[in-house]
Amino acid sequence: MAIIIAGERSGVGKTTVTLALLAAMKTRSLSNQTLVQSFKVGPDYIDPMFHSYITGLPCRNLDPVLTSEDYVRSCFAKHSRPADYSLIEGVMGLFDGATGKDDTASTAHIARLLNVPVVLILNCASTSRSIAAIAHGYRTFDPRIQIAGVVLNRVGSDRHLELLTQALEPLNLPILGVLRRQDNIAIPDRHLGLIPTAEMSDLDGIIDRLAYLGETCFDWEKLLPLMGSPHPLTHEDREVIVAPPLLREIGLGCGGLRIAIAQDKAFSFYYPDNLDLFREMGAELVPWSPISDRTLPENIQGLYFGGGFPEVFATELTENKTARESVHKAIAAGIPTYAECGGLMYLCDRLVDFEEQSFAMVNIFPTTAKMGKRLTLGYRQAIALLDSPLVKKGDRVWGHEFHRSSLTEISDRPLYSLQGYDSHLQYPTEGWQKYQVHASYNHLHFGAQHHLLSRFLVNCQKSNN
Repeated sequence: MAIIIAGERSGVGKTTVTLALLAAMKTRSLSNQTLVQSFKVGPDYIDPMFHSYITGLPCRNLDPVLTSEDYVRSCFAKHSRPADYSLIEGVMGLFDGATGKDDTASTAHIARLLNVPVVLILNCASTSRSIAAIAHGYRTFDPRIQIAGVVLNRVGSDRHLELLTQALEPLNLPILGVLRRQDNIAIPDRHLGLIPTAEMSDLDGIIDRLAYLGETCFDWEKLLPLMGSPHPLTHEDREVIVAPPLLREIGLGCGGLRIAIAQDKAFSFYYPDNLDLFREMGAELVPWSPISDRTLPENIQGLYFGGGFPEVFATELTENKTARESVHKAIAAGIPTYAECGGLMYLCDRLVDFEEQSFAMVNIFPTTAKMGKRLTLGYRQAIALLDSPLVKKGDRVWGHEFHRSSLTEISDRPLYSLQGYDSHLQYPTEGWQKYQVHASYNHLHFGAQHHLLSRFLVNCQKSNN
């Protein structure tokens, strides 16, 4: 019960179309309690926040590099099974993936893996009959991909639509939606993409406009049967349970462990699957805010700092001196701590924002996180150079980097050496390990690497004994 929303390229309107469809479906579901489950191809954190705000359900990432093909299948089966409809938002262009020689980690890869039909969004600006050549190319490039229909975006006029429709008619490719140029709804963005939902004061108004767009611009008589068709996965796929072995299976229990997780406007980048895995292993996640809470929660055995935007809220973070001191004291006392990207920046000595203003941070690592224009982006295979609360020396783990900051000083005992995905490019060593801290720019998904989370919780348990 799913379709996958794909674009001919990045910036063609995938997120707008996806949110418009989700918003319209949610509006329709208010009277009959219909459940709509969304998914996002790739490692993105922010688009899924908008999905979840609309549907009321966590959006699940489908990423075969950070996890595995088997995990993608089982995650999709597990979370789509209770839903009435499922919708997947793709990534970049339909065939754009981790390499140029194949479609690994692309929207096409996921569509093929899950055997779900593709709805292709076409940018119709500055073209008319040529749109048929574009659509024909995408449909025939990989015959294994089923393109169920197209959405025409940025249509200029009724005459323009007539020309586009005439051009596409010989292809017998259904037009499932038409968005005019004036239909574009601007969702505010900044240096890492869309502004997260928690920071948007007019979000409900935007969602209402998207719902109207979804209701009026799409052919629901054609769309709903696609989304409500029998699930193509096998019975065996459906029965796969996405859950790691519990710690009791290796003789260690973590029932009663309390892990303080930083969750506020500065720290919001978390995969729902990772949070589920903490709970499935018996740990309790205790949310707290480094912006507004004066100290850490009581009686905790571990710390978890996800990514986010500490640079945007640096003033609030530095002004909350008692929280910074509380974190520093706990870490210096040996509490196991996992910090990635924004979390790493928070644990540095200082943070310098885009305006060159400097702010005091927790001062665990003798380095400054400095914002810059350069975007560091991509999958990384990280080879552990030493032990940490998550990894053993020699471990190889898959992660993803996405940041515009860099550190002024590199650790003399770096945590990782890095390799790209199928790339001969050389990357500098990265990451910090001090006290019982594992800190890195690499974002990790524990779905197919649950041994890392197991090791972290084991260390939390040992530190508590």
